[in-house]
Amino acid sequence: MGRRVTVATCALNQWALDFEGNLQRILKSIEIAKCKGATYRLGPELEICGYGCWDHYYESDTLLHSLQVLAALLESPVTQDIICDVGMPVMHRNVRYNCRVIFLNRRILLIRPKMALANEGNYRELRWFTPWSRTRQTEEYFLPRMLQSLTKQETVPFGDAVLATRDTCIGSEICEELWTPHSPHVDMGLDGVEIFTNASGSHHVLRKAHARVDLVTMATTKNGGIYLLANQKGCDGDRLYYDGCALIAMNGHILAQGSQFSLDDVEVLTATLDLEDVRSYRAEISSRNLAASKASPYPRVKVDFALSSREDLLEPLSEPLEWKYHSPAKEISLGPACWLWDFLRRSQQAGFFLPLSGGVDSAATACLVYSMCRQVCEAVNNGNQEVLADVRTIVDQLDYMPRDPRELCGRVLTTCYMASENSSRETRDRAAELARQIGSHHIGLDIDPAVKAVVGIFSLATGKRPLFAVHGGSRRENLALQNVQPPRLPDQVRLLQRGHQPHRRHQQDGPQGLRPLLPRALPAPRPGGEDMGMTYADLSVYGRLRKVAKTGPYGMFCKLVSLWKDVCSPRQVADKVRWFFCKYSMNRHKMTTLTPAYHAESYSPDDNRFDLRPFLYNTSWPWQFRCIEAQVRRATKGLLREPRLRGERRLPAALRSRPRFLRPRLREAQVRFGSAGAVPGAASLAWVAVGTWGQSPPLAADSRVQMVSRLLKPPCLSFLFLVN
Repeated sequence: MGRRVTVATCALNQWALDFEGNLQRILKSIEIAKCKGATYRLGPELEICGYGCWDHYYESDTLLHSLQVLAALLESPVTQDIICDVGMPVMHRNVRYNCRVIFLNRRILLIRPKMALANEGNYRELRWFTPWSRTRQTEEYFLPRMLQSLTKQETVPFGDAVLATRDTCIGSEICEELWTPHSPHVDMGLDGVEIFTNASGSHHVLRKAHARVDLVTMATTKNGGIYLLANQKGCDGDRLYYDGCALIAMNGHILAQGSQFSLDDVEVLTATLDLEDVRSYRAEISSRNLAASKASPYPRVKVDFALSSREDLLEPLSEPLEWKYHSPAKEISLGPACWLWDFLRRSQQAGFFLPLSGGVDSAATACLVYSMCRQVCEAVNNGNQEVLADVRTIVDQLDYMPRDPRELCGRVLTTCYMASENSSRETRDRAAELARQIGSHHIGLDIDPAVKAVVGIFSLATGKRPLFAVHGGSRRENLALQNVQPPRLPDQVRLLQRGHQPHRRHQQDGPQGLRPLLPRALPAPRPGGEDMGMTYADLSVYGRLRKVAKTGPYGMFCKLVSLWKDVCSPRQVADKVRWFFCKYSMNRHKMTTLTPAYHAESYSPDDNRFDLRPFLYNTSWPWQFRCIEAQVRRATKGLLREPRLRGERRLPAALRSRPRFLRPRLREAQVRFGSAGAVPGAASLAWVAVGTWGQSPPLAADSRVQMVSRLLKPPCLSFLFLVN
């Protein structure tokens, strides 16, 4: 008959800039949708790069890697015979847009830019994107060469248009557009669009699910039609938790409800619906039909594909259901717990440390960690292998199986009650009892010796002993003494000495006291910059390229290969860039707790309002570093022309006949040796480049030559020379 369609929407736990992981989750969702019989798959907003990239959207790297992921999707056999609707940033005529890219069987059908940007509360989309303001108009978008070779298309439609398949018409909305006073679905519905899609990056706020459901049901009640809503889920790198709630509705009724708080990285909803139900519903609304007769038409992109099948008479239809809401208390229990799980597993730490005061704030925070443990155990019991693998990594036990939330809580949460002479027995007992109930590993310690030592040192240095207010002390003395705890001892000594009043109480109670267990060792004294593995001069270059030039890892590598061509080989540049971005991403979280600082440089990393970035990165940068490695290999194989190092002599003909992959290793040895270098035979060349890498301090020129001569004996020794 050709009237019943199966459509799919999803909620994905994407991670900002984790292009490799994001690609795998997208492919998995498409595969699940196809297995369920869907012929249209909708994904979340900006799912390819992750919604929370923030100022990384300025980087050409983000655009490039998004295109590379799109190419991988187009090329994958998983995406065949299903219309795929994915989200990514797109640069069109030097303007950056937040777009949907809709494709089928290796051909891009339409690039639809977002027309209403979210720019209030936690949203800053106008900082990075421009809204498409030309309603019902399209332009030609010239595809990059990497896509032209796959799609065999030179241009594709870009703008405000709808898809016309053989059996229905599909129109797109993007997140905020559903919340505007005059949403696009109104005019699209009047122009005959029967299926509306909305790709969202909507974060959790208490009771927000009510608003989403009301907007979707009212849209389809007034205008009829099928509405699909996809959303991101999880913590993708910062303080927000995206709470899923994917849904499918038709004619004012909900037909599929996704979970709001779940540890599943990929969740796919499908529904089988009858297009004739939409048409008959609209037919009896005379006011709607009168308005439709005057509606301006949308550009239609014709698609030689049908969502329905001719033999669909016996296909079971989805039944309406009633949306199940969580109470606000339940949302408070589940939302932060899911966020904590993503934060813990993606930061690759061993657990949390939380000082308990015996008060309600720290107690509530501890209960959230226990709620996280309950979620983890429930997910494992339901067969979630990804969660099981993550929890085994966290506890560092390959055969671990979490069964009891209390037992798991004892492994990942350490609580501590720090008692002083002013602490009450009641608060100590409350803290211990809470720890017993949730199963945390609890430590009770007396900090009086530490407090007395600090106060004693201060008294010895200043000749004054601070007192609490009840004993005649000043307000500043009273506040400082209340906050004399091990994590804050240096701050309070400075407070007492200078008499400055802090802008807030530094007490370790409540969520701000919850911190991951970060094993660290104090670095040994080294010359300036060496403890970081880079000099301050290098760090200044990295900082300007990162912020001012707006480069990511790959872009920085490309610039430094040219900038440092006289002193570094491409391999060395790659190693330096990797080191910087690994350390940068590991330490970015510290920006969230730094004291406000004076703005003085264009490459300031201040994350308050100037340099907005995630603080939770995939520190291995797999996709970006693989792109760098590919360029290094091209240089190694001679596909790229490597600049000759300053003072480097041309290699003799005998060595030029050696395998090409050995030559860059020679260049590394030349850079490392400084004024002297050796060109051994092929068998020993790699050993020289790597084996002498760790010589510190560098050997003198004569010593280096002697060392190489001694190690490389005939017939391996081919040629020996000095570099000016």
